Amino acid sequence: MDREIASRDEEMMRETFRLARKGATWTNPNPLVGAVVVKGGIIVARGYHRRAGAPHAEVEALRASKTNLRGSTLYVNLEPCSHHGKTPPCVDAILKAGIRRVVCATSDPNPKVHGEGMKRLRKHGVAVTVGVLEPEARHLNETFFTFHEKKRPFVTTKFAASLDGKIATRTGDSKWITGENTRAYARGLREESQAVLVGINTVLKDDPHLGVRKKEKKDPMRIILDSRLRIPLTARVLRDSNVLIVTAQYANATKKRALVKKGIEVVEMGNGIGIQALMRELYKRQIVSVLVEGGGSVLGSFLDACCVDKVYAFHAPILIGGEGAKNAIGGTGARSIRQALRLTRVKRKMFGDDTLISGYLAKEEKTPPR
Repeated sequence: MDREIASRDEEMMRETFRLARKGATWTNPNPLVGAVVVKGGIIVARGYHRRAGAPHAEVEALRASKTNLRGSTLYVNLEPCSHHGKTPPCVDAILKAGIRRVVCATSDPNPKVHGEGMKRLRKHGVAVTVGVLEPEARHLNETFFTFHEKKRPFVTTKFAASLDGKIATRTGDSKWITGENTRAYARGLREESQAVLVGINTVLKDDPHLGVRKKEKKDPMRIILDSRLRIPLTARVLRDSNVLIVTAQYANATKKRALVKKGIEVVEMGNGIGIQALMRELYKRQIVSVLVEGGGSVLGSFLDACCVDKVYAFHAPILIGGEGAKNAIGGTGARSIRQALRLTRVKRKMFGDDTLISGYLAKEEKTPPR
């Protein structure tokens, strides 16, 4: 391909990324998608997917144009759909507009779409270029790709600990280990996930809000793991119906009826809450991403099950000590250092004296040796 054309394609693709990010938190379980239409070397229309159920980015861009688009080029960061869902196929609108060339960053991992959109466009004489800035496009929609390729949500974990890995003292005191700026950044991570998950002990101890508290952002679903349904009906996480209580079949039946009467959905997982079974349940419910906030036993269970993709570890320059103090991560853990889970693509960020280390876990999904 001509170098000038390739450079132009990358420039326009970066613009689709910028547009796509405008739909963050609102498009779940759909991906973030932006689209740009170029004619005669000039951008004549832009669009992005605003929310689930709304027109897709390509259709919004085509509708936004006030000029005849026949012979123009459409740039989009994900393969256009060719099937009927909540909205008509984007391919139909592209063909009707007379688009001459379509440039997309990557194919769609959704089996309903994968390859079919590009195949149909080519069949009707549209020139199709695929793979422009593909790594960046996959990163933009890493939750969506994980959901369809691994058949489970993308799981992020976060915790704040002392330098010796404690999240509370031996008396249970935990407020506050890190500074206000650190905590504000950590709360902001909720904006990036469709759901936020905690164990019942976190609810009983802290009565957390678990929302983003921003009008322009959509609150994530709140998932509470509570095998015996000990959750108080007055807990702040039960302020509305955007919550899912995951419990066991031996849970208090009276409490379950009270929660259901309050409009709260309760799902039973059998004799206990297994993480792999939970992942299958959330996949079935179209939950594409989950932020696991704690506590230590919950974080440990996700790591033991190898169901963690990304980690945010905040550390304050303090030492708590004590064998009875709460560890940041519980569970079984690694048998040897060699078997320890290692982060890749590591980043570091400072908040005053506090430090954030973030990174991704290895892609291999296998159960650690016991």
